[in-house]
Amino acid sequence: MSDVVADFGAVTAAADRIAARALRTPVKQSERLNQALGCQVYLKCENLQRSGSFKFRGACNALLQLSPEQRAQGVVTVSSGNHGAALAAAGQLLGVQVTVGVANNASPVKRSNMLKHGARIIPIEPGMAAREAFLAGQQAQNAIIIPPYDHPDIIAGQGSAALQLLEEYPQLWGVVTPLGGGGLLSGSALVAEHYGAFCYGIEPELASDGKQSLIKGEIQPAMPPTSICDGLLTSLGKHTFAIIKEKVSDILVVSDAQVTAAQELVEATTGMWIEPSSATVIAALQRYPELFCDKSVGVILSGGNAALR
Repeated sequence: MSDVVADFGAVTAAADRIAARALRTPVKQSERLNQALGCQVYLKCENLQRSGSFKFRGACNALLQLSPEQRAQGVVTVSSGNHGAALAAAGQLLGVQVTVGVANNASPVKRSNMLKHGARIIPIEPGMAAREAFLAGQQAQNAIIIPPYDHPDIIAGQGSAALQLLEEYPQLWGVVTPLGGGGLLSGSALVAEHYGAFCYGIEPELASDGKQSLIKGEIQPAMPPTSICDGLLTSLGKHTFAIIKEKVSDILVVSDAQVTAAQELVEATTGMWIEPSSATVIAALQRYPELFCDKSVGVILSGGNAALR
C-alpha cells in the first residue's frame, strides 16, 4: 500500500483505478423526502454498491496496489462487517484471500455478508482494544494489514463516492457523510474542498468521539459500543483526523431514536431500507433544520446491510 498522503489528486487517481470494478452508484431524489426535510437532498446510493456499502471503493483501491507476491500471501483486517465484506468481495475479484477479525457480537447480516464473499472470520471481543490487539498479533506474524479506514489508499478510494456525486452535481451547497473511523468523511472533505462545498460528518450521540476530538484538538478514544450504529463505533485515526480537523465544516450528532426514525422515513419515501449508520445523515438533516433548510445537500448513503424488519 502507498504511503503518499491522501489529497484530491489521490482521490481522482483512485476513482480511475477502481472504475472497472466498483459500481457507479446512482444519485436518487425523492420529492416526498425533500418536503419532509425542507431541503433538496441528493442521495448517493452506496447502499447499492458491491458488497452493500461504500467500503468496496477503498478496499478495491488498496488491493489493486499490492504486488502479485502480496496478493498471493493474502491480507488481514478487522471489521464490524462492511469493510470485511468489501475487502473479501474485492479479494474475490483479484484472487486475494481475506481474513477478518470480527467482534463476536457483530450483526448476523454483516457476518453472513462477509462469509458470502469468501472471508475467513476469526472471532474477537467487541471494542477497540480487542481490534488493536488482534492487529498487533497479526503484524507480529508479518501479515499484510488492510486497515478499515486509516490509510491514504483507503481514504482516497472512499472519496471517489463524493467525487462522482459532485461531478454530477457541482452546484451542491454541501456534502454530508456518516463518521466512524473517518475514511469516508476525510475522503469526501478532500473532494468537497476542491468543489467549494461544505462538508459535515454525522455521529451517533452514543459514539461521539469524533466530535470530542474536534473540540479538544486531539483524537479521543472510542466510547463503549452501545449505539445501534454498529459501523460507526471506532475512534478516528491519525490520517483521517489530520484531514477532518483541517477541512470538515463540523461534526454533528444525532440520537439513536432519530436514526431509527430516519431509516423509516427513507423507506417510506424511497423504498430503500438502509442500515442505521447510513441513516445518520438523514437524521441530521431533520435535527438541524437551521443549518440545512432550503439548501441543496448531497448525502452519502453509506450502506444497506441491515436486517429487514
